Amino acid sequence: MFPDEAGDDNPNLVVSVYQMETAIFSGASTRTELSQLCSRFNFAVYDSDGTRIRQVNQEIGDKSFGTVGFQLPEGKYQVVVVGHSSNGNPTMTNPAKIQFKNNQGFTDTFLSNNYVEIGESEVSLPVSLSRIVSLCRFVITDPIPANVAQIRFQYKGGSGAFDAATGLGSVNSIQKASFPVESGHESTSCDLYTFLHAEEGTIHLQVTAYDANENIVNDREFDVPLKRRMITTLTGPYFTGTGTSGITIVIGINPDWEGEEVIKY
Repeated sequence: MFPDEAGDDNPNLVVSVYQMETAIFSGASTRTELSQLCSRFNFAVYDSDGTRIRQVNQEIGDKSFGTVGFQLPEGKYQVVVVGHSSNGNPTMTNPAKIQFKNNQGFTDTFLSNNYVEIGESEVSLPVSLSRIVSLCRFVITDPIPANVAQIRFQYKGGSGAFDAATGLGSVNSIQKASFPVESGHESTSCDLYTFLHAEEGTIHLQVTAYDANENIVNDREFDVPLKRRMITTLTGPYFTGTGTSGITIVIGINPDWEGEEVIKY
């Protein structure tokens, strides 16, 4: 049983999110600013053996969103803070395998990993969270056919779990995501997130269009190069195009990420 979103009474360790990427938070608007980047925070404390001893999960609307207090015995601890907007909380039993599930969804994710020693005095720990995901943005430039109701993605080569010490992927996952689509709509965009095992990697992406009765209308596969903390936009005519030859890469700058690559299929 974990405590409520505020943490323990009379804490001797107070953890506060003060920065996410380049945004520094202070003053009365703190919770509003934090919520622009994520809707959930997970705070976990592990002892020197890597055993999780405390965890607090917070959501937008919680009074203490972004700050939590723990009452801990004297000793050395690892403190992990994860910020994200998934539909559920990751499994945090093992700090080397913090894992999201397909049914929760994969989103922009931020991490702070810290080591503290608790003695006789209260410890205040302001933490800065950094982005640890890669984003594949799949853009369909031709109109959605009348009989297509949903686009489903299955991809492997990345990970749905990460190591808190490095922020890198720590398992070999088959990740899945699905998006409803609107008939006739052009320039449909779907965002797919993963934790790479290194600074660069390639995912094998299967993109399948279904009708309302779960029948397959179209099915294509792509190998997509990704970089950590960067966006790779894969764009082209999905329904009328064929193959993936003639790929060109255009580098652009997105101020919210370290960069963006555009690949036309």
